This record gives sequence, structure tokens and C-alpha cells, in this order.
Amino acid sequence: MEHSMLLLLSRSHRMVYDISVAAVTASILSNSRLFRSRSARRLLALRRGHSLPLPGLWIMYAVDSVCPSLFPNAPHVAIPYKARGKYRRKSGALSCSTSIMRNGCLRDYGFRNISKRFLSSKCKCQRAESTSGDANNTWFTEPVSKADHILGELNGQKVVNFENGSVIMPNDVSVNQSSDKTRGNSFEDEAWRLLQESVVYYCGTPVGTIAAKDPSDSGSSVLNYDQVFIRDFIPSGMAFLLMGEYEIVRNFILHTLQLQSWEKTMDCHSPGQGLMPASFKVRTVPLDGDDSATEEVLDPDFGEAAIGRVAPVDSGLWWIILLRAYGKCSGDLSVQERIDVQTGIKMILKLCLADGFDMFPTLLVTDGSCMIDRRMGIHGHPLEIQALFYSALVCAREMLAPEDGSADLIRALNNRLIALSFHIREYYWVDKRKLNEIYRYKTEEYSYDAVNKFNIYPDQISPWLVEWIPEKGGYFIGNLQPAHMDFRFFSLGNLWSIVSSLATTHQSLAILDLIEAKWSDLVADMPFKICYPALEGQEWQIITGSDPKNTPWSYHNGGSWPTLLWQLTVACIKMNRPEIAAAAIEVAEKRIAADRWPEYYDAKRARFIGKQARLYQTWSIAGFLVAKLLLKNPDAARNIWNDEDAEIVNALNIIVDSNPRKRGRKVFKKTYII
Repeated sequence: MEHSMLLLLSRSHRMVYDISVAAVTASILSNSRLFRSRSARRLLALRRGHSLPLPGLWIMYAVDSVCPSLFPNAPHVAIPYKARGKYRRKSGALSCSTSIMRNGCLRDYGFRNISKRFLSSKCKCQRAESTSGDANNTWFTEPVSKADHILGELNGQKVVNFENGSVIMPNDVSVNQSSDKTRGNSFEDEAWRLLQESVVYYCGTPVGTIAAKDPSDSGSSVLNYDQVFIRDFIPSGMAFLLMGEYEIVRNFILHTLQLQSWEKTMDCHSPGQGLMPASFKVRTVPLDGDDSATEEVLDPDFGEAAIGRVAPVDSGLWWIILLRAYGKCSGDLSVQERIDVQTGIKMILKLCLADGFDMFPTLLVTDGSCMIDRRMGIHGHPLEIQALFYSALVCAREMLAPEDGSADLIRALNNRLIALSFHIREYYWVDKRKLNEIYRYKTEEYSYDAVNKFNIYPDQISPWLVEWIPEKGGYFIGNLQPAHMDFRFFSLGNLWSIVSSLATTHQSLAILDLIEAKWSDLVADMPFKICYPALEGQEWQIITGSDPKNTPWSYHNGGSWPTLLWQLTVACIKMNRPEIAAAAIEVAEKRIAADRWPEYYDAKRARFIGKQARLYQTWSIAGFLVAKLLLKNPDAARNIWNDEDAEIVNALNIIVDSNPRKRGRKVFKKTYII
């Protein structure tokens, strides 16, 4: 009887409707082990975005009616409220607390009005099943026999002990039991050890890596470097994926999804619907009305506390890119197929594809909305955002489940991809030939077939560029707006244009040619320059507002960032030029470990550790580690880059062939119905 009932509960969708409620209730109540079994928990689990099949709810209702004390902390029938299916609570702290439930605890996901009675002030939450499974899964704990221990394994990998509310790993067990997997020189060993030490835990599970763990920082000087940043975690996540450690990446994806803003903007101080936070922090806070009890919460920052108070445009784009890489590396596609994850992707896309006054296919953003998160004159349509935008659109199209509700979104996505790729390839590209063309531009052209479409004045071409542009090679400029071209070379945008196939094959090779030709400027004594050249003199004063941190050749203003090594490596492997990345890594190995893994380097040749650089910066560590791992296993880079899409190529060929500048045809005036 017990075995048959267990099978029945584990396969709720096959239940027969005429099963006796009394028999089910009696079986559960007569054997508490059945209630604590995985199959029974699977039936009783309710996850946001899903509900149990009707028979499962029917039995749950019967059990609740006969013995409501079985679920002392759950609301009546424990059915999620309507808004949870499509919209989640607004950006706020995601909490994990310990509620009384048969010596275990029920995580507060998808339920409201749950009474807050707690066994202790320590969180003893542990996953019953992998979060990569069905989206109906929720979080439970096995009964514990000691107040300071959870007996058992977390996903079969480790035992977690609790002391004073903190997570302590056993000395003989690494974060992911990867010590035996790590091979290579001492640089890689040290990088992997430091990366493991930077892991942040939430209720006993790894959810990300801290931005920096500089032992010299203390008190207020830490600022927000003790938080988990989405953009900073990307190289960390790639490193864990390459090492076969998928759990932390899966947890990061799902927990940051919980923090996504799901309510429409009501005033100028609320995050837009679908916005991903820049960072989050695990905080232990006291419960209301009970000073002796505490809970852990994930406290997100959407830019409200950031310097400049700018919302992070790149966070959602990086999240989609990491989600796709997780599926490619692990082979686990169940995460991206979950309804809540699919909804999260759509929310980000709708936010990015929303109609506005801007007429360009590029994404219009403010200064400080990406890796360069301070005033640096990149407001408008910066290349970095466009490259990430294109990559996220391609990744999202690959992961979106085909359904009637997604047809319009996919159509808009495809149209944007074609327009965006043509716009960037045609108008952002600069090489010696194109520069000579701009040099001879005529201005004040008014027509549909104007050559100088953005009314660019030739005098904008800076003297440094005339001397700097090589005979062989080219790059995408940093920004394009009416009467303005930012000719600075921005590394992340150009490298990710290669990785995402936003650049053509010819353009991708030309970018690498330029890097080789200008090695002393872009690599020098420590790779890699975030942008070139630096703003100096009056230009620096006007554009940056005399920013004391972004002084010439420092920080974002021409500083060198070791984390860019991994993007350089992916781009070089994709274009079959790994020797470029190998040479850059060799340069970095000479100093980076001895310098204690700085955040960035200063001076034109990157000879000095950044004057305000944090030491043991996690994404410097992870970027170096990923670059080394990819050089050892180049095939793994295929899981990160995007191949050029044949449909986009065909569409662009049609656009080029129909371009009147190419064929000399007369363009008929468009007509409009008003």
C-alpha cells in the first residue's frame, strides 16, 4: 500500500480522479516517512510560475481539510496567489528563513501570509532536489538531529556545517571537490584557490563570487566590493563551467532571476519591468518582532546606491549570455526551458525592444550603464552595449521556446538583429579606407541617399587617429550619434563583436590585425587597455567632469584591465589566431600573481598597479584562469561564442545589393499616409 501510494504521489499527472481522499490522508498520516520522502515532497512542492495538475491539488486540498495541522505554516490549500504565476514581487530582498514544519523548514517561495515562527536564528535550508530539474521543485530540508549541523550532502558534493550562522566548509573538502581536477602551473592553482575562496553562500548553497577580497580593505573602504555583481560574475561563471562545476552557475542564474524587477515603473525611482540588478548582497537580518531570530536575505542593488545612480543596462544582457553558456557547457537545458526562466528572458527582451523616440536600431543608454560605470562620455549608443545587445538577442532566439505567445517577440527580435548588424557594420567601422572617406565628407546633405547620413564634420578626426590607424586592420568606433563619432578604441565592444559575430569575418580578422599592429599601445606591460587613447587636459575636464579616479591612463580612462584576457582569448580562438592570446597571457603571467591580482593597472604602458585598484579582484583572477583553460581546451570556446547566422547574412546581402550607393539606382520617394 505504501509503495503504491508513493508511486501515485510521484506521478500526480496520472492520478485517477476517484481515489479516496480518506485513503490518501490515512496513508500519509500513518507513516511520516512517506511525507518526508522525495516523491511526496515533489507533489506538495509549489513553485512560482507553475501549479500542480488538478488531481494533485485535489489531494492536497483533501489533506489540508482533514488535517490542517500537517502544514502549520502554509496558507489555506497552499496555492500560490495569482500574481505569482506571471508577475513576481517587485525588486526587494529575497529572504530565506527557517519555519516550523515537522522538524524541517519550508522556503518562502510563492506563498504569502506564512506565519513566521522559527526554530532558531540559523538558516538550515538545503535543497531537496537540484534546481536544474522541474520548475515545480521547491526548497526543503531533511530533519536535523543537531542544531549546528546538516547531516547529509548538498547535491551529493559536500557536507555543510553551521557555526554562528555562517557557512563553514570542512577542511578536507573543497568548495566543489575540484582540487583533484586542477592541473597546471602554480598560477592556475593559485587562481583557482582564490576563486573558490571568493564564493558567496546563501542558506548553504553557493550563489556567486564576491567582487574582491582585498585583505587591506576594512570598514567603509570596502564600498560595494563585498557584493556579487552580475557582470563581475561572468568570468567566474565561465571558469566554473569550464571546470565542470555547474551548481554555482545554476544557482546564480535562478537566484538573480528571483531578484529581477517584475512590476512596471510607477515613478522615476523604481526599476523598469524586467531590469536585472547590478549586484546583490547576502545579509543576515533580524526578524520583525523577534530579536532572537534572524534570516538571510538577498538584497539587490538596481543602481539606487551606486555612484551616479545609474541603472545597469548590461546586467540582463550578460545574464542571457551566461544562461546560454550554462546550457552549452553542462548539457542541462532544463533550466532555460523553465517557465520562470523563459518569462525572465522575455521580460529583458521587451525592456530592450520597447518603442521610444530613438530612430536607430542600437540601444540608447546613459553614461555609466556598463563596465565603464562612471562618466566617460559614452552616453548614447556605446559599442559595448550594442555588442552585448546583439549577443543577447542571438542567444535568446536560440533558447526561446516556440509558442504562439512568443511569435511577435521573435519577429521583432529577428528584425532588430538584421537592422542592428547592418548599422554597426556599415557606420561604426573604421579603417584607413573608411577614414579617408570620412575625411572627404560633404556636410549638410538632405536626401534619402546622402553619403554623410549623420552629418559628421571631417574636422572631428583627431590628429592621433591619423597617425595611429595602421595600414592593415580596423576597428569599430566607440559611439555614433548625429554630428558625433567617438573614434576611441573600446576593447570589450570590439572583442565581443568578434565573439558574437556582430562583426563580419573580414572585420574580425582586421580587429585582431590592429591589436597586433598596436601591441605596445593596447597590451604593453599588462593586457588589456579598456580604451585607447585616454582623455587628457581640457577634454578630460569637460567630458569626465574632472573625475579624480578617471585621470588620464587610469581606471576607465585608458587603464589596463586583466579581466579582458578571457574575451581576447575567445575572440582569438574563434578566428584561429590563438597565438595572439597566448602572447598576451605570457605578458600577464610575469606580474599579475606577484602584484596580487589587481583590479586594473595605470600608466600608458600599464607599469603601475592602479592607484585605487582593489587587490585580489575576483574577475581579474577568473579572467586569467578562463584564458588559460581555453588555451588548453580551445574546443570549449565554442560554447561561448555565437556563429554567424546564415539568415542574417542573406538579409544583409539583400540590403547591400539594393543600396542605391552601390548600384547607382534612383531612389523613389517614399509616400506616407497621414
